[in-house]
Amino acid sequence: MIYLKIFNKKGLIKHRKELRNNATPAESHLWKFLQKRKLSGYKFRRQHSIFNFIVDFYCPEKKLAIELDGAHHYTQEGIEKDKERDKTLKQLNIRTIRFENKIVLNNTEEVLDKILEELENNHLTPHFKKY
Repeated sequence: MIYLKIFNKKGLIKHRKELRNNATPAESHLWKFLQKRKLSGYKFRRQHSIFNFIVDFYCPEKKLAIELDGAHHYTQEGIEKDKERDKTLKQLNIRTIRFENKIVLNNTEEVLDKILEELENNHLTPHFKKY
């Protein structure tokens, strides 16, 4: 049997740490509400790697990835990278939801409600949603 390391590959540790130490304002803001099981007891990891991708937040219990999108996500290159990432995560039965940074900062309660809705919604098939 061949074991393939999917989560938190050693080669990405340094990059993940850099991302955590240089979080965007939206990431830092949302993390205050997700850390230490503050959102209805769900455990989240931040800057969690899955294969060669690093997702902003990940709830392993519910296989839910949360991505916060800044300006670079709306370039052609960013759109293509996000499409590849979402496809790979979907193949692993990981659901992805995306929020624009400004929505996280300006409508935090709405964002938290959407995240909680996704966590408590037991979909049989993975999906991608953008808010």
